[in-house]
Amino acid sequence: MRIRIVDAFTDRPFSGNPAGVLLLEGGAFPAAERLQEIAAEVNLSETAFAHPLPPGGAADWALRWFTPVAEVDMCGHATLATAHVLHTTGLATGPVRFTARCGILSATAHPDGSLTLDFPTSPLSEEPVPYGLADALGADPVSVHDTGEHIGDLLVELRDEATVRALAPDFAALAAHSRRGVIATAAAEDPTGGYDYVSRGFFPGVGIDEDPVTGSAHTALAPFWSARLGRDDLTGLQASARSGLVRTALRGERTLLTGAAVTVIDGELLTTF
Repeated sequence: MRIRIVDAFTDRPFSGNPAGVLLLEGGAFPAAERLQEIAAEVNLSETAFAHPLPPGGAADWALRWFTPVAEVDMCGHATLATAHVLHTTGLATGPVRFTARCGILSATAHPDGSLTLDFPTSPLSEEPVPYGLADALGADPVSVHDTGEHIGDLLVELRDEATVRALAPDFAALAAHSRRGVIATAAAEDPTGGYDYVSRGFFPGVGIDEDPVTGSAHTALAPFWSARLGRDDLTGLQASARSGLVRTALRGERTLLTGAAVTVIDGELLTTF
């Protein structure tokens, strides 16, 4: 079985967020335990598994995502990577619809090679700053928002971009503060620099201390910053060591996430299910 490693939310190899992609034959997923073993072996922040569905339904492919230690409800960069593989191999020529734990998602390819994902917008609810969060994160929050059931993160607004970039969290302590992780964010220091806001994503609860570029987090970042900046179409920079840009477009209950992807490894999985 072929396995591909795709760098997502970037147009350059060895940047953005790498994801494993396995396109399965047949009409069902193997046992979750087996998928988890493969994801642990790949050892990237997410490995995506997809299999085709019969024509005429609400979706074209079934899709699941696994970190090295857990299955998750929503993943943007591995969905982008999967759609990239489908289009670059000729298995898809138009919009692709996926069915996943978080509902129906879609991906549309553009002539420049970028893709736009259609994801549910995460509902935000402000809450008091949890005790110990500032110490775990290493910075004092300006505000804290819960992001709802599918991503299960805390969205933490910080004072400025420099504070976000300088974070060095206590990951063990941070894991106690959300179901999946913590998204730290601030407005861009220079609004003319090509992005409107900056973020970093820490997910020790699912085995990922820092994720390079987190598409699903932007379903919460988009409504958060659109409300503050007064524009529905924005660009976010995730300021990890690998870095990546996500163009976000808030469309009510849906958020569009646009980025590029590059296949960097195309190999063979030498095992059976």
